[in-house]
Amino acid sequence: MLAPYQQRVVDEYDELFIKTTALGVFFGNDTFQRLDAAEQDRLNRQWKAMQKYGEVLAERIAAFK
Repeated sequence: MLAPYQQRVVDEYDELFIKTTALGVFFGNDTFQRLDAAEQDRLNRQWKAMQKYGEVLAERIAAFK
């Protein structure tokens, strides 16, 4: 059984995973293709940062066990 703060980390990871996946899918969308290059770059950098954040959360979760 996880402590409440540990469960919050798991929940945060799950929510982040959903958002990161959705943003990755958005990259293949026509709407994304119509954005200017600067906005596409910002979204790409955001996605990469979200992935890194997810990696840290995953490491923390692995350490719970």
